[in-house]
Amino acid sequence: MDFQARLLKVGNDLRKDEVRALVFLCSDILGCNPAAVQSAGDLFSRLSDQDHLSEEQPHLLVELLGIIQRTKLLRDHNLPRTGAQDLISPYRKLLYSLSEELTADDLKDIKFLLNNKLPRGKLEEVVSTTLEVFMELEHRALISDTDLGFLESIIQPVCPVLLEKINQFNAQNSAPPLTVTSASEKRCVGHLSPRKPDLLRSGDVRDRQRRCSKYENPNPEVLVLSAVGCPDVSVQGVETYLMTAAKRGRCLIINNCNFRVSRLKKREGTMVDEASLDKVLKWLGFEVEIQRDCTSKKMSSLIQELAKTSQRDWDCVMCCVLSHGLEGGVYGVDGGTVEIRKLMEPFSGTNCPSLAGKPKIFFIQACQGSRQQDIVYTDAGTPGHGYVDNNAVQAKECIPSHADFLLGMATVPSFVSFRDGTHGTWYIQSLCQNLADMVPR
Repeated sequence: MDFQARLLKVGNDLRKDEVRALVFLCSDILGCNPAAVQSAGDLFSRLSDQDHLSEEQPHLLVELLGIIQRTKLLRDHNLPRTGAQDLISPYRKLLYSLSEELTADDLKDIKFLLNNKLPRGKLEEVVSTTLEVFMELEHRALISDTDLGFLESIIQPVCPVLLEKINQFNAQNSAPPLTVTSASEKRCVGHLSPRKPDLLRSGDVRDRQRRCSKYENPNPEVLVLSAVGCPDVSVQGVETYLMTAAKRGRCLIINNCNFRVSRLKKREGTMVDEASLDKVLKWLGFEVEIQRDCTSKKMSSLIQELAKTSQRDWDCVMCCVLSHGLEGGVYGVDGGTVEIRKLMEPFSGTNCPSLAGKPKIFFIQACQGSRQQDIVYTDAGTPGHGYVDNNAVQAKECIPSHADFLLGMATVPSFVSFRDGTHGTWYIQSLCQNLADMVPR
């Protein structure tokens, strides 16, 4: 029996409430509204399409069935029963565990406590389970993986014994106060926390994803990416960007994979990069928005919308673009181009005063030309395990002369960048590792 047939049988054996639980647990991975997933088959198809579930990589299914205590289905349908890795965030596991402990009467009490927070019609007609209550609270930014204060306030009068679970979660996922320093400060990574995670120690993607899944819940006090406490740092009076907001800000990830309407090739391995960025940035406290396979027009529109909706209480804003590129620009899936300069201009102090004096960070994973360096795998478009883009031409200058911008590029002008079809790009994977290294746990 092939893998798809076994998945079908597993799905048929799951109750509706169990399917809803699996969808909730996967909501961070799916990157969509959980209500859009209608069945177990729909869930499994979405996970397969995003390269999270396959016969070679069944680990997510093993972990999910373990969480809801249905591992017997693995044996019944001849699926592996070992190899589960921490792909589901501790935050999702906590909320699911709390929901399992709360009774129907507890749910009624919680709804009563929320009468002044949520519309009564929604509470009575739409929200019918504890998990749906949690999702609605998340949607309204009342709870998050970095702020469980409101959750504690409604759990305490209903079932105070469950506060211990929340306290344990907070204790295990707290971090010391940190600050962000300017680029002029000397780097001193070696003196940071010896417990820092390592994304790149192994070439195995699943192992890397397992480690990356730990990046979920920083302490919301102050975030720093600096060499705090490092010896022999002689720079004095270094300016810093304080990261004190409960949510650091928003990160937009534009991930262009399929270029069917243009002559550019599919960007194999880009979903690995997306998953790594998503995990690390959520761990850093960002609200992450993922948009896939965007035309050049949509890319410009998304950037404009991000700038327009930027809020004064954000500490910073970030944009990651994963696509094919040319010198000074990036491609949409339609083959149209957008200059990097124009991606950044909407965030200038004049155009976006709400972020004046705050860091605007851009990471671009794309070729910047057609010249090849002496290496094997490249991030462009010929068939094979690695890819080269021969359509690159020169565009206008790409870096605007505005303050508080950081532009990180995967390669230097005129050259291709490197991408492995299985493990993702060298640049993004190294970036995620260094972001993890610079924030002690």
